[in-house]
Amino acid sequence: MSVTLRAETLTTAPDYASSVFTGIVRELGHVVSAQANGGGVRLRIQAGETASTAAPGDSVAVNGCCLTVTAVADGTLDFDAVAETLARTTLGGLDEGAEVNLEPALRAGEPLGGHFVQGHVDGRGRVAALDPQGDGARLRLELRPELVRYCVEKGSIAIDGVSLTIAALGDDSVELALVPFTLEHTTLARLSPGDDVNVEVDLLAKYAERLASG
Repeated sequence: MSVTLRAETLTTAPDYASSVFTGIVRELGHVVSAQANGGGVRLRIQAGETASTAAPGDSVAVNGCCLTVTAVADGTLDFDAVAETLARTTLGGLDEGAEVNLEPALRAGEPLGGHFVQGHVDGRGRVAALDPQGDGARLRLELRPELVRYCVEKGSIAIDGVSLTIAALGDDSVELALVPFTLEHTTLARLSPGDDVNVEVDLLAKYAERLASG
């Protein structure tokens, strides 16, 4: 199987909360419903573990997109994704039964296991290749130059909310080594060529560019 990401540059959607994540997925949730709500969508996601400690107003990264919990009941979480978010991320393509990567916002005193992730998607990409490699896999993604410029070999990137290390870098692509744990505990093992994914480049790279530009 092969994967290529073709990314479209994104800006922060207005319903993103200002929270910090680590790119370490805590639970795989399942979409119970995705109902039109004005120009947006109301998502209900079954996620017993996350729901057990969540309250309305909390931030949760859903496939890498920071959303605000609007309701919690019977092991489910409700979120509202507005039109801007749907246009700039993959959330508009979620159907009933779809699996999603979930991570609650980092709380004070908790360990930072991955890297600093904001849940502000920088690009929507398209999968190009996923090849078995021993017990793991090699994920190859094509990215547009405006995203590749923030990537460095052995640096960090978040794909659908999963913190990954860049193993190799090309002019318009990155390669990522996926360990068995990642394949088992996230949605990345189910990627197929042509699938869209959410991409967030390393926050530190963007700040470094801003400072260097004066």
